[in-house]
Amino acid sequence: MAQSAKQRRHELARKHYERQQARRAAETARRRRIGIVVGAVIVAVALVMGTLLVTGALGGDDDPVASGPESTPSAPAGGVCDYRTSGESAVPNLGAPPAIDPAALETPLPTTATLTINGAPVTVTLDAGAPCTVNSLAFLAAAGYYDGTTCHRLTSSASLKVLQCGDPTGTGGGSPGYEYDNENTDGATYPAGTVAMANSGPNTNGSQFFLVYGDSQLPPDYTVFGQITTGLDVITGIADGGTDNGSEDGAPITPVTLDTVTTA
Repeated sequence: MAQSAKQRRHELARKHYERQQARRAAETARRRRIGIVVGAVIVAVALVMGTLLVTGALGGDDDPVASGPESTPSAPAGGVCDYRTSGESAVPNLGAPPAIDPAALETPLPTTATLTINGAPVTVTLDAGAPCTVNSLAFLAAAGYYDGTTCHRLTSSASLKVLQCGDPTGTGGGSPGYEYDNENTDGATYPAGTVAMANSGPNTNGSQFFLVYGDSQLPPDYTVFGQITTGLDVITGIADGGTDNGSEDGAPITPVTLDTVTTA
């Protein structure tokens, strides 16, 4: 069967990414891995042995990358959303959103997003407290960046229950080629239904995000940009299947595809 245009695009993106690996071997050793760090200071003593580090990489460099002892600011510096070049985009010629001042927009930002996962819709109410993230999500969705990509990571420990998506390479190391500051983190918590950005340290948001399907214990270092309003059962159903390696941290045993992301 002939490949669709979207399938061809993502196949080309994957091949492009793979070709770059040989040239970036030295850099990879230093590269910050996108993920979620579970802070031991917020878990009960009984859970310390089960504390997980989510690095965002399922197969390569497993060195832990801490996001720092303190939470990051809850608003972008100066109130302006600035998208800085960082690394190489997993999708060639993507570009980056233009810098915006959320307080001076003539056109309102989207308020909802629909994530179609394995053919089933998951509706997210977007948080006005994270305008830079919402703007980036809308940019990436409109570019088809997420279409046909893999949700590469599932965790199921007592303190961390998330499905991580948003990397066209499916490795946990891909990015859109830009990054931006954390926002909406002051006092942030991560109960079931939360949608937040994965990162590799303060102010390194890119394209990867995680869907919380069960109450999770995390330091307030991850930008919360939405709440799942319908379709949480889609995520819990995936989680029920477990991981392909039988552990509490790995790829879902049943492949999970983020078919499309749309915003409105």
